Amino acid sequence: MKPIVSDQIGELLTRVKTIAVVGLSSDPMRPSFGVSQYMQRRGYRIIPVNPNESSVLGEKAYPNLSEVPEKIDLVDVFRRSEFVPEIVEETIRLRIPAVWLQEGVIDQAAAKRARDAGLTVVMDRCILKEHRARGL
Repeated sequence: MKPIVSDQIGELLTRVKTIAVVGLSSDPMRPSFGVSQYMQRRGYRIIPVNPNESSVLGEKAYPNLSEVPEKIDLVDVFRRSEFVPEIVEETIRLRIPAVWLQEGVIDQAAAKRARDAGLTVVMDRCILKEHRARGL
């Protein structure tokens, strides 16, 4: 497990209420499902973003971030790194304040682009592990 380097992550997790999960699957065996279910049970509003799903965890799924009709506080990405640049561009365009790239999802250039646009960026970390480590 990676060491906790700053409280920025804790502050982000305390501030965030609505999380759009890009790549959220209805398959209970997928990490996106288990992590999102954990966060939902901790009081976060989870919005599935996946064109191949109609609903996940009792929530209507949307094909992309632009179609979500409500305010999003954080975009949590469960897609391969090659899809990150377009997700980050959409996040910036929609003025969503933060993007979280799950463990193994790494794109330094996209992360820099997001930071340069004023977004909070967490990369290559699991939101469940970070939440649990802080006892939130």
